[in-house]
Amino acid sequence: MIFTATQIAGLLNGEIEGDETVEVSKLAKIEEGTKGSLTFLSNPKYTPYIYSTDASITIVDKTFEAESNIKTTLIRVDDAYKAFSQLLDYYNMVKMNKTGIEQPSFISATAKYGENMYLGAFSYLGDNVNIGKNAKIYPNVYIGDNVTIGDNVVVFAGAKIYSESIIGNNCVIHSGVIVGADGFGFTPNEKGEYSKVPQTGNVIIEDHVDVGAGTTIDRATLGSTVIRKGVKLDNQIQIAHNVEIGEHTAIAAQTGIAGSTKIGKHCLIGGQVGIAGHLVIGNNVRIQAQSGIGRNIKNGEAIQGSPALGYSDYNKSYVHFKNLPKLVDRVYKLEKKINDNE
Repeated sequence: MIFTATQIAGLLNGEIEGDETVEVSKLAKIEEGTKGSLTFLSNPKYTPYIYSTDASITIVDKTFEAESNIKTTLIRVDDAYKAFSQLLDYYNMVKMNKTGIEQPSFISATAKYGENMYLGAFSYLGDNVNIGKNAKIYPNVYIGDNVTIGDNVVVFAGAKIYSESIIGNNCVIHSGVIVGADGFGFTPNEKGEYSKVPQTGNVIIEDHVDVGAGTTIDRATLGSTVIRKGVKLDNQIQIAHNVEIGEHTAIAAQTGIAGSTKIGKHCLIGGQVGIAGHLVIGNNVRIQAQSGIGRNIKNGEAIQGSPALGYSDYNKSYVHFKNLPKLVDRVYKLEKKINDNE
C-alpha cells in the first residue's frame, strides 16, 4: 500500500511541512528510517535522529522546533504518538480488509453469517453457527456447533472454538487459542482410578476482549466460564472451568487460574501468576509477576510473593531476605561470644 503525505495528513488532520507528494509504503523506527518509510517522533530522547533519518515522512508534535536542517517531510499533529497509533489502526484495518470464502472450506447448511465475512481456506463452521457482520475468520479455524460470534470479530489462523461458545462484538482471538475445551474435572474411585466428570457448560466472551496466542479458556462444568467486556489476555494463559474475569482486567502471559475463581474489574495481573481455585479476587487488585495466590484478595490490594504478601510488606521483608547470611553470621558470633564469657 502506498500513501502520500497529503493522504496521511488528511487522515490525521495534520499540517504538512515539506513535499506534499512524497510517498511511503512502509513503517519504520526513526533511527532506522529509509526512503519510502513513515516514522514518528514523540520521545525527546530520539530527537537527534530526526536530523539524520532517511524516512520520507515523519510525524511530529505541532510544538516541535527544528534546530538544524531536516530532509524528511514533517506532518505536524497535536500528539505524534496518538496520531501514529491511529495510523497503525487504519493500516491494520486496510491490510485485514479481506472478504469472501476461500476454498476448500466447510460451512454447515444450518450455519449463518453476516455480510463482508472472510473465511480462510480449510476452516470449518459447524451446525447452527451464527456469525455477525464483518467477521474475519483466518485459515484452519475450527468453529463447533451452536457457536455464536458477534460483529467485527477477528479469529486468527489455527484457533479452535468448541461448541456452544459465545463470543461478543469486536473481539480478537489470536492463533492457537482454544475456547471451550473441557475443564479439568475428574473424580477418583476406591481403586485410585479417575473417572471423568462431564463438562456440560460453555464459555461466554463479552465485547472488546482480546485473547492472546496459545491461551486456553475451558468450558464450565455447569453454567458458564465468563470473560467480561474489555478484558485483555496475553499469550499462553490457562483459564479453568467456571472462572469469571471482571471487566477491563488485564492478565500477562503464562498465568494460570484454577477453577471457579472470580476475579474483579480493572485488575492487573503479572506474568506467571498462579491463582488457586474457588477464590474471590476483588476489584482494582494488582498482582506482581510470579506471585502465588492461595487466599481471597480484597479490593485495591497490591500483592507479591509466593504465597503472596502485601506488596509493601514483601518489599520490607525482602531487605531481610537479602541480608539473611549476614544476620546468621552475626548470630553465630554473638552466640560464641556469650559461650566464651560463660
